[in-house]
Amino acid sequence: MRITTHTPPDPARDHSADVDLRHHGDREVAPGLVDLAVNVRGSAPPPWLTERIAESLTRLAAYPDAAEARAAVAARHRRDPADVLLTAGAAEAFVLLARALKPRHAVVVHPQFTEPEAALRAAGHTVRRVLLRAEEGFGLDPARIPEEADLVMIGNPTNPTSVLHPAETIAALARPGRVLVVDEAFADTIPGEPESLAERADVDGLVVVRSLTKTWALAGLRIGYLLAAPDLVRCCAEAQPLWSVSTPALVAAEACSEPGAVSHADAAAVTLADDRAYLVARLRAIPGVRLPVEPRSSFVLAHVDDGLAVRELLRERGFAVRRADTFPGLGPDWLRIAVRDRATTEAFAAALEGVLSP
Repeated sequence: MRITTHTPPDPARDHSADVDLRHHGDREVAPGLVDLAVNVRGSAPPPWLTERIAESLTRLAAYPDAAEARAAVAARHRRDPADVLLTAGAAEAFVLLARALKPRHAVVVHPQFTEPEAALRAAGHTVRRVLLRAEEGFGLDPARIPEEADLVMIGNPTNPTSVLHPAETIAALARPGRVLVVDEAFADTIPGEPESLAERADVDGLVVVRSLTKTWALAGLRIGYLLAAPDLVRCCAEAQPLWSVSTPALVAAEACSEPGAVSHADAAAVTLADDRAYLVARLRAIPGVRLPVEPRSSFVLAHVDDGLAVRELLRERGFAVRRADTFPGLGPDWLRIAVRDRATTEAFAAALEGVLSP
């Protein structure tokens, strides 16, 4: 599974300076602004989860032990515990993969979350981008992935486009000798997770990366995991610092993987779908706003003319949205808008209408 050949970066193909790959939605937020820039859902974890995490603070004198959390995550996805590696958020999983693998032809499918490419470049790898097109609804055409690619990274559902690719289309990208990394940080925002590959231990070279920070409002705790064949898990574990995931984070992973929590997340995804439909309807009713796809996750990608000015005017009216020109393949006229409750959506839509009115 481990790729053992490494080609030094080719400066002629290094696009890392064209956008700020380290820019994320938290940098858009400031005191007094309504946050539509960050994809964390809710302002705090539910009380039952907070209680479990608080109880773990009595055990901080001991070193973290990931065994129970690993078993819980494995059971949640019908996998063997040897297929699971707990990480300090999904972001650490990408860093570990970049450290552990030595790809000759790494491909990142964009627009998508930029940390996978940033991690690869920081580890000294050359990255080739495949840019999905707005006029094609940011859909994935497998034929556009080079056959020589021995590492392919893609999101599903994809941040920031909110596109949900068919699971079989993504699974078909697997090849002998290729590692296929699927970022499923937002998979639980869709009821039933119909296109998730998390349970697919049969796909050769597949790595699924998941996050628990979005649905459970745990961005400050940093907890996620990757699912892969045991040899690749061991490879990544060797690249991980000792005790990288704290005891409170491990307790959160265990709690959020239990059947009751999974049911809770699925019910929240149903509510989210209703709130998203309301946001989409309001946006489509505003002249000058274009939505290139039918969004499926907890955020909506919108196109407006003079997007930089629109974003600043929205800030003056009290709303922070995510700039999208830091995603390869997009530009300054794209905005990512987080789904919130209907009252917040109504207030935001009124502000946007005011900004776009002649």
